[in-house]
Amino acid sequence: MSQNDSVQSARRVIATECEGMVALEQSIGSDFAETIERLSRLEGRLICAGVGKSGHVARKIAATLASTGTPAYYVHPTEASHGDLGMIAASDAVLALSKSGETKELGDLIAYCRRFGVPLIAMTAQPDSTLGRAGDYRLFIPAAPEACGETRAPTTSTTLMMALGDALAVALLETRGFTASDFKTFHPGGALGAALASVGDIMHAGEAVPLIGADAPMSDVLIEMTTKSFGCAGIVDEAGKLAGIITDGDLRRHMGAGLVDQRAGDVMTAGPRTGEAGMLAADALRLMTAGQPKIIQLFIVDDARRPVGILHLHDLLRVGLK
Repeated sequence: MSQNDSVQSARRVIATECEGMVALEQSIGSDFAETIERLSRLEGRLICAGVGKSGHVARKIAATLASTGTPAYYVHPTEASHGDLGMIAASDAVLALSKSGETKELGDLIAYCRRFGVPLIAMTAQPDSTLGRAGDYRLFIPAAPEACGETRAPTTSTTLMMALGDALAVALLETRGFTASDFKTFHPGGALGAALASVGDIMHAGEAVPLIGADAPMSDVLIEMTTKSFGCAGIVDEAGKLAGIITDGDLRRHMGAGLVDQRAGDVMTAGPRTGEAGMLAADALRLMTAGQPKIIQLFIVDDARRPVGILHLHDLLRVGLK
């Protein structure tokens, strides 16, 4: 196969799957809404099951649901037939995936749901299949052609199942009012956990914050900056509100024999950028680096603009943000 043939083959696969996705988007309706309504009231867990490629998709759907506030896990249908059915409680629901709807390994799982009244959600391309008929709630994927027409290997169908699983997770997330703060609870590690951390979790507070009054002599400002080691000092007015900031750059710009005799309010840069303790760390990084000039220190203030903390660019880098 030539390089050009490979490119054309890849484009054909993607085009085929895109057509399937369009058909899936257009097919979403009352069945999906009823499924979301039932799952939003679920007291137990959502058990995802499938065999082969559908099993891999079921695992992914379970992982996405679990990370977005819907307790879920994967059970292999064969293992379910050999004891793992005991993991499924009456308060749970089962999401079973099978393109054909005739996967034999799902038989015992379907029978178990019928016997004990466990809600069964069927995800299949065949409404009249065994799985399609057995489902209390049914999520149909379009009978779109597989991207590999010669072998009919699961390609388009698994893409559609995965997309439908994502749609389930996001719709449930929005229905339950799941927030970034909730999401962070399940993602404490890595860059994602860092991005979802709040500024209040990272900032320096209390006595560590370099603050000094606007009438203070610059000799006191220099001591405050040196002692706190942030390369800056926040200048506050008589009401304790942040009036300005003095950085190492301000010192260089005002360098001269009379610097130490000046007042902080004469040297400061007024109206510095500020953040809030409740904002996401990722938003703080954007605030510090997206504007001009870029800054490396950010004072955190309350609603009355009183300083409650300070954030340094190194703090964001330390927790994994880039």
